[in-house]
Amino acid sequence: MTDDLVLYTNPMSRGRIARWMLEEVGADYRREVLAFGGSMKGEHYRRMNPMGKVPALTHRGKVVTECAAICAYLADAFPEAGLAPPTPDRADYYRWLFFAAGPLEAAVTNRSLGVQVPQDKRGMVGYGSYEEVLDTLETALAGRAFIATDRFTAADVYVGSHLMWGMQFGSIERRPAFESYVAGLAPRPAHLRASALDDADMQQMQATG
Repeated sequence: MTDDLVLYTNPMSRGRIARWMLEEVGADYRREVLAFGGSMKGEHYRRMNPMGKVPALTHRGKVVTECAAICAYLADAFPEAGLAPPTPDRADYYRWLFFAAGPLEAAVTNRSLGVQVPQDKRGMVGYGSYEEVLDTLETALAGRAFIATDRFTAADVYVGSHLMWGMQFGSIERRPAFESYVAGLAPRPAHLRASALDDADMQQMQATG
């Protein structure tokens, strides 16, 4: 294990996205599991991330927070993994990576919280409406194995994670294009490894109270 690359996470958080990305990268890393309302809000961690939320990543003394940023950073920091397209071909990669970080997450969160944006106020929110967001993503994924290019990238880690989690817990509608897309991502060895590691951390946390 190494202190050069450290993931601060909780297995019941968006940290699962970052761990999947780390497993795809294949670099040696260490993980620190933080407790909600406990070590996550402690002074030591807040010096690193004043939000007191996970995940956070440290790499050679630099701190990266926010899952989309962590995915993009790791793809660039470890180019040998091939998880980002060549720079001239990154338009769709950036587009959908940050579509999921912005409109998709905001729309899904607001819907889950029961927030209804009035028809005449939709111009004030970046996503317009939940239905428009899902329709846009469905159109982008129709007939495609990957969201941005003809191969797997960090954008698939991020978009795929949102769809897997959302459909599992009912915050995102199950649509054929979404189900076909995640069915192709779920068996990836890195995803299976990351899920097993997070599930083991969850069991350990439950056993220790």
